[in-house]
Amino acid sequence: MARDLRVSMEQDLDGDNAPREPKRLPKQVREDASLTVDRSYFLSVQRMPRQRYMEKDGKCNVHHGNVKETYRYFSDMFTTLVDLKWHFSLFIFTLVYTVTWLFFGFIWWFIAYLRGDLEHLGDKNWVPCVENLNGFVSAFLFSIETETTIGYGYRVITEKCPEGIVLLLIQAILGSIVNALMVGCMFVKISQPKKRAETLMFSNNAVISLRDEKLCLMFRVGDLRSSHIVEASIRAKLIKSKQTKEGEFIPLNQTDINVGFDTGDDRLFLVSPLIISHEINEKSPFWEMSHAELKMEDFEIVVILEGMVEATGMTCQARCSYVDTEVLWGHRFTPVLTLEKGFYEVDYTSFHDTYETPTPICSAKSLDMIQRGEYPFHPFPFPQSDEESQNGAAASQVADLTSLLD
Repeated sequence: MARDLRVSMEQDLDGDNAPREPKRLPKQVREDASLTVDRSYFLSVQRMPRQRYMEKDGKCNVHHGNVKETYRYFSDMFTTLVDLKWHFSLFIFTLVYTVTWLFFGFIWWFIAYLRGDLEHLGDKNWVPCVENLNGFVSAFLFSIETETTIGYGYRVITEKCPEGIVLLLIQAILGSIVNALMVGCMFVKISQPKKRAETLMFSNNAVISLRDEKLCLMFRVGDLRSSHIVEASIRAKLIKSKQTKEGEFIPLNQTDINVGFDTGDDRLFLVSPLIISHEINEKSPFWEMSHAELKMEDFEIVVILEGMVEATGMTCQARCSYVDTEVLWGHRFTPVLTLEKGFYEVDYTSFHDTYETPTPICSAKSLDMIQRGEYPFHPFPFPQSDEESQNGAAASQVADLTSLLD
């Protein structure tokens, strides 16, 4: 079959040496009416830019509105405080301590007012509840000293004031609770491993090309730090709207993309940049997607990398996404790892670089049928470059298809 196709194409090239139009279909396709569907109209239609489900930095573009059961946020107050932005967290941290000091300072002043301590300030025979407390300001300062256990020694509670002793116990206990809550929130917020994910890199684009004679979807991940991510694992999801056979429309339907779950390749030893590969087989959502159909599809690939930070032992998660325009068909990643004298060196300047490689433009399903000899000749088995002449491109296609079929 390959030999007959090669002879037919070579005769066509020898018989017509005139330059052809860059995108004119071959004779075999022009004679077959079923293959003469002009897709240029569909490709020329200006589509609205896709609203990303997730940004490149991992931030999800999903806002929760009309939440009526807001009390659920207060039932988990600790997590709510941790999730707040830094300026809100610092404001609440300062506000809680200030209100607590003012509240107990007012109570100390009120006790002194009821006992008449403020009316006997110069009376040495009068035993006040708190010595040297002569107003609200001094009561506020005494409240700060009590809760923070500073104890300057100028103001001190006396044993003749049982209500003051009870208030001292209450403030000491509540002050410890406030300290545990607020300091705990700030510590957890500071030690969150979100910033560790900033040193985990994803390639700007994903690529589709041949690997071991199979079409594969690939992207690259890397870690900039010397401290490794322990127990690193990766997974991917296809975000695409779907309509069921019953007519139900499912927006942003999530489909799993196998990146080595069954073989263990999804568990990474992330010391140097790795290329994550998804083999497009019959279980893949890209099984029937060709190069032309890729340009008309509207989807997004979400990638999630998670593991434990070696230095702290806390779980870290980094996310990235690729929309349909960021998937390059017929490209491979430029190697970044070189062997130097006594060590391996990673050149991150080429981390995002790709280069073109001969790749069938048909779907993985059609390629599988071609390899088994069950599919007719595909008119454009490899994407053409605009810089090549048409005769040279056609001859190259014949040679590549012949080697593929043989």
